[in-house]
Amino acid sequence: MRFSHAPEIWADFPTLAAGVVHARYTSVADRVDFYTARAFQGPEAELPEIQAWRRAFSQMGLKPTQYRCASESLLRRLRKEGVLPRVHPLVDLCNAISVAFAIPVAAIDVSRVAGSLEVRYAKGDETYQTFGGSLENPAPGEVIFADEKGQAHARRWTNRQSGLSAVSGSTSEVLIIAEGLHAGAASDVRRLVDTVVSELGGTATVLSADAPAFDW
Repeated sequence: MRFSHAPEIWADFPTLAAGVVHARYTSVADRVDFYTARAFQGPEAELPEIQAWRRAFSQMGLKPTQYRCASESLLRRLRKEGVLPRVHPLVDLCNAISVAFAIPVAAIDVSRVAGSLEVRYAKGDETYQTFGGSLENPAPGEVIFADEKGQAHARRWTNRQSGLSAVSGSTSEVLIIAEGLHAGAASDVRRLVDTVVSELGGTATVLSADAPAFDW
């Protein structure tokens, strides 16, 4: 199986750095408080990591204060409520690491992905399953995580994952993806995936336009 970004994504977003971790999952230590304590304490819009994603969303034709990257949404919730929601031990860990680095992190149940997974522009005939179970069709040109059956495992790039491949109690194999667009993203994403591996194990790499794919 392979995870990659389409050449058009690298061309349109040349500052992209993407880190990928593949791991078997049994359990993780509860380190949520450790990582959330390292999150930025001020307005998240001041962070260069968030500003870069806002520019990308604007470039994609999305209003960045209506559609936010996942790390901005988490930081915003943490700032307003003081805690992050608890969903699943692995998801909770990834969310906490995400706010610590201000970089979006996706955790995907590999067993729910049909073949390889590619970040690409939608054609318009793909299907996306919400967390409520309903089906949607991403608009043509929207950035999605698409598998070989045309199932979209994320919409609007880093805005929303799919309920289809969400980590659950039956998950045993995961793909964790972190993506940054800011200056210095490559080194920050490398530190992030190294952090994930230190907590979870597995194998990891940081992708670039010259090395755009991860096989497992």
